[in-house]
Amino acid sequence: MSDISTELEAAAFRRLLEHLAARSDVQNISLMTHAGFCRNCLADWYREAADARGVTLDKDQARERIYGMPFAQWKSRHQREASAEELAAFAEAQARQTR
Repeated sequence: MSDISTELEAAAFRRLLEHLAARSDVQNISLMTHAGFCRNCLADWYREAADARGVTLDKDQARERIYGMPFAQWKSRHQREASAEELAAFAEAQARQTR
């Protein structure tokens, strides 16, 4: 992969993180239901990429990179209990993925 491709991908990733930070009203369960991934998934992928390159990064460090703050702090500020409707939509989306 060329250096410019890597730079563009990195810029797009940073923009995604900025967008998610600005849209803290969008809950992870909604992201999972509609897009099939959430902020935690991004943190896992980030950590896996680090591991593949021999960089030690734990779950909390990866989440802090994605959330822009410690996960517990983000959760207390922005995460609310999922509604019954959200839980049902999530379960339905998960069932579709396993078919």
